[in-house]
Amino acid sequence: MANLLNYFAKDVGIDLGTANTLIYLSGKGIAVNEASVVSINNKTNHILAVGHEAKKMMGRTPAHVDIIRPLVNGVISDFDMTQEMLKNYLRRVTGGNLRNYRRAIIGVPSNLTEVERKSVEDAVVGAGVGKALLIEEPLAAALGARLPINEPTANMLVDIGGGTTEIAIISMAGTVTSKSLKIAGDRLNDDIIRFVRDEFRLIIGEPTAEELKINIGSAMPLEEKVEMSIQGRDIATGLPKEVVIRDSQIRTAIGRSLKTIIEAIREVLEIAPPELAGDILRRGAYLCGGGSLLRSLDELIAQELSIAVHVVDDPLTCVVRGTGIAIENFEQYSPILSHPLIPKNIKI
Repeated sequence: MANLLNYFAKDVGIDLGTANTLIYLSGKGIAVNEASVVSINNKTNHILAVGHEAKKMMGRTPAHVDIIRPLVNGVISDFDMTQEMLKNYLRRVTGGNLRNYRRAIIGVPSNLTEVERKSVEDAVVGAGVGKALLIEEPLAAALGARLPINEPTANMLVDIGGGTTEIAIISMAGTVTSKSLKIAGDRLNDDIIRFVRDEFRLIIGEPTAEELKINIGSAMPLEEKVEMSIQGRDIATGLPKEVVIRDSQIRTAIGRSLKTIIEAIREVLEIAPPELAGDILRRGAYLCGGGSLLRSLDELIAQELSIAVHVVDDPLTCVVRGTGIAIENFEQYSPILSHPLIPKNIKI
């Protein structure tokens, strides 16, 4: 009977990110990897698209269609849309409307308040999951990177996502010291948008800024200079205009934000216990998350902080793979999960 229940009742691991949402299905692996974006028709209140299909519409919709990003800086900003988005993704996994999810482990930023954590739990339970458990993203990322988190040695993780950068030193299956920063991939996009507006008097959207960051963005000078032509709206004339952007200009645009991230890593290192600091000097730090894919970012951090820096394998899926490992080995990793608060029964 128990085996039959396990067959029908699935467990899932969820990386509910500002930029992307990933879902790991127990026994199967990563089943969903979609953008955390929803498009809705305001006239009919009908959801038009979810995920990558909705992301394609950004900056290209009529007045009655809204593009909503329900998570901002790792925090749920639109509860209803988050719930609808999760319902859509969970339905895709099962291929129907069956409410057969027993439990979910969700990766969340380490600095969330109790109210924000409760909001995540409620959204996941409302989407059709029996029980929601939380795991801090640095812990999940360390699990996903197959680091020895149970051993008495330092595992330093820098998870640069879309909305937040999570920096943590982990030892003995717990976070020794950590810092969460609301400067990550989205902020770099904003920096590029501002730079292009100020330098070229050209207005561009977020998709174009992200394209610039991915194609010619780098943290340190490249061996070969690269450039890219982009189109936008001229501030002076209001007409379409094309300009050519160089890689050095993108570095200038994102330089201040990268410096802030490096300073935050330095602060975490400065308050680390001496023995763990020695471990980090020997083993180095690990970069994960989409932001770690920025060219030569690992080299810049290594140069500024005098420690070895490694980018983990497949950094985009690191957190969701960690939640998957926790789901597949639930009894072993149950102690590191944040269990939902059970309200007390107050008799009047």
